Amino acid sequence: MMGIVKLMVVFGVLIINGCVWCEEGGNTSSSSDGGVYIVTLRQAPYVFSSGYYKVNRGKKVNEVFGVHGLSSGGGANTLDNPSFSNITSKHHHYGSRIARVHDSLLRRVLKGEKYIKLYSYHYLVNGFAVLVTPQQAHKLSGRKEVANVVLDYSVRIATTHTPQFLGLPQGAWLQEGGYETAGEGVVIGLIDTGIDPTHVSFADGLSENSYPVPDHFTGVCEVTRDFPSGSCNRKLVGARHFAASAITRGIFNASQDYASPFDGDGHGTHTASIAAGNHGIPVIVAGHHYGNASGMAPRSHLAVYKALYKSFGGFAADVVAAIDQAAQDGVDVISLSITPNRRPPGIATYFNPIDMALLSAFKSGIFVVQAAGNTGPSPKSVSSFSPWIFTVGAAAHDRKYSNSIVLSNNLTISGVGLAPGTDKGYTLVSATDALNDSEPPNDDYVNECQDASSLNQTVVQGNLLICSYSIKFVLGQSTINTAVQTARNLSAAGIVFSMDPFIIGFQLNPVPMSLPGIIIPSANDSKILLQYYNSSLERDPVSKKIIKFGAVASIAGGVEANFSNSAPKIMYYSARGPDPQDNSFQDADILKPNLVAPGNSIWAAWSSGGTESVEFLGENFAMMSGTSMAAPHIAGLAALIKQKYPFFSPSAIGSALSTTASLHDKDGGPIMAQRAYANPDINQSPATPFDMGSGFVNATAALDPGLILDLGYEDYMSFLCGINGSAPVVLNYTGTNCGATMVNGADLNLPSITLAKLNQSRTIQRTLTNIGGNESYSVGWNAPYGVSMKVTPSHFYIASGEKQVLNVSLNSTLNNSIASFGRIGLFGDKSHVLNIHVSVIQKVTYNSSSS
Repeated sequence: MMGIVKLMVVFGVLIINGCVWCEEGGNTSSSSDGGVYIVTLRQAPYVFSSGYYKVNRGKKVNEVFGVHGLSSGGGANTLDNPSFSNITSKHHHYGSRIARVHDSLLRRVLKGEKYIKLYSYHYLVNGFAVLVTPQQAHKLSGRKEVANVVLDYSVRIATTHTPQFLGLPQGAWLQEGGYETAGEGVVIGLIDTGIDPTHVSFADGLSENSYPVPDHFTGVCEVTRDFPSGSCNRKLVGARHFAASAITRGIFNASQDYASPFDGDGHGTHTASIAAGNHGIPVIVAGHHYGNASGMAPRSHLAVYKALYKSFGGFAADVVAAIDQAAQDGVDVISLSITPNRRPPGIATYFNPIDMALLSAFKSGIFVVQAAGNTGPSPKSVSSFSPWIFTVGAAAHDRKYSNSIVLSNNLTISGVGLAPGTDKGYTLVSATDALNDSEPPNDDYVNECQDASSLNQTVVQGNLLICSYSIKFVLGQSTINTAVQTARNLSAAGIVFSMDPFIIGFQLNPVPMSLPGIIIPSANDSKILLQYYNSSLERDPVSKKIIKFGAVASIAGGVEANFSNSAPKIMYYSARGPDPQDNSFQDADILKPNLVAPGNSIWAAWSSGGTESVEFLGENFAMMSGTSMAAPHIAGLAALIKQKYPFFSPSAIGSALSTTASLHDKDGGPIMAQRAYANPDINQSPATPFDMGSGFVNATAALDPGLILDLGYEDYMSFLCGINGSAPVVLNYTGTNCGATMVNGADLNLPSITLAKLNQSRTIQRTLTNIGGNESYSVGWNAPYGVSMKVTPSHFYIASGEKQVLNVSLNSTLNNSIASFGRIGLFGDKSHVLNIHVSVIQKVTYNSSSS
């Protein structure tokens, strides 16, 4: 993935949703009359069966099955895990039996017809993926055993300093015994573009301390030519790839996409190392040292499930298979950088194959983290909807890389570039003025410096070469690396990129350069530079040829980082709430995003075969930006919480992260949110919960929350059943009939309160559980504008392990449809502080005729 955040195309994983019987789904099949369909049956999957149970970490998990289906390795793939393969025959037989049921159904319904079954799902979902025609899919949908038939949809993909910025070395890590034990015994499953197993960030021999694979993990390592035996170890404990749906379409290129868990993109290696990369790994890029990297939980284990590919993205059928396998293997945390490109069709956004599989993962005790998406800063742009998923937005941390060029007229222009500075001033020479005599002067792109042979070395040598950063760089047709090599071949003292005035509306991240260099990201500043340059040229009065280059400048290096106290800050591309409940933009009573974490300019590991960002091609580390980078930060920090509190449910982990989040920047002021693509630092204002959720993650405080707000699978079932008209959909997806208990989203015991509509008055309850020692709390609150609020009790004593109910009374005081925000604060006499955010969008009073 490129190191540039471009307009709407920024670092995020985007899913383009299909729908049942849509004509637009034609591009998802290998022929004009066939397509891949995800079929779910009414019979419950194993995780819903009476035989399922899950025990605490440290005991073996009893649910492990193999995924049945098409092998994308052409039959050459094997599974290798000699040291920790403990799949039980009981569960293997269960999976085989369900697969036979699927096969039998297909044979009966499609007797004598051609079809290809790609996967049998049975752990989180009872169903299968199959390549059939629309007519065959219609036959399947008419069977009483079949609950849903959904057309498969395509998907595509969405730190040296952040541990210090988050206070881990002297905080959360210290509480867990230091970085050498932080996260030990916890397995993080990543569904992404794979991993480079040779990277030192994933080695298991860097410490003399024993590093056992957790007993509860039962995954295996897929062995191929690209991913040979021995690729997995005690750090990287499992790796598989899923591409059956892609193969049926004839778009899978095994040599380019790697029919293995190997990462040919770079994104998966990057996110994996953010979550759990080894501690103290030197980050050296283009010959410069940028510090030492570490994952958030450097002692956690990683299991990788590759379902996304550089050349085409991926497909939901493969992603569901990856989720199903991760849960079977016994991962504790799942990290997903996958979000829908548009809202799923149907009565609610929550009812789609991926989110429903993740609901089953929640039921099995897995904490699920998902990127919010990179479609901000518009309201309702968040692309992760379901309350059982912990949605993470992106914030900037306090480290920046910037450099500048100082002109001989004493004017200084700021720029970007991970490059050294010059030792003195050098003459500036534009590429257009350094053409060989044989080159046509009207070549529009010769000034991009992509071909050294077109430029005169005598003119360029020892000077600063000015090149143009045009649209071809944005499209990847021209590269910084090629221009730098051109400058080096011509013996230039350095390189300066001016911004083409036709490029507007995107931000440049720092780009590594091996010689002195700078990119001027502002078209206006570039115009000032070129005016100075042109005014300094001396030309022959007759021939008009240049006889002297008079402009002189020096470059101040960008290798050293600068630090700012105006951090964290919500990035303009980070998707925003309120959470849309359905395709008609109706607001949900669910706070999204849940939290923000570092996501901008993140150093992390890069695959040796990673080709997504040409600027980091061949490097071992890369700097990337996006909510894709924020999500694995939370996955790693969740592993630390799981290590300390192995009995915590996924909801309890989410509560600990949310209620302890920070609401201020390093200066003590409010966290700011960027509001525009253009000049984002100028267009900003204080962040609201719809920008940052509960706030910016506070890793150390989350390990000692004092109180938690917990809820379980049955609560979410009651929530889904409370959606008007949802009963048949709930039955189809879960195999369970809706009961009499139905709850509104605002009544879920979440660590926040969100009301899409406050019609006159409403009382909300929140139940707190004390997971610390005996403590007394006082309660304070600020009401949202247009709302009067009272919380009772205002003081309470709570013993360890006990529960306390808070009653929150809300009354509208005016008619208004503009969102307003308040907060409930709980202050313990043993230093615990918790915040519960209150958001109210539409407010209706008794006298609704006056506004």
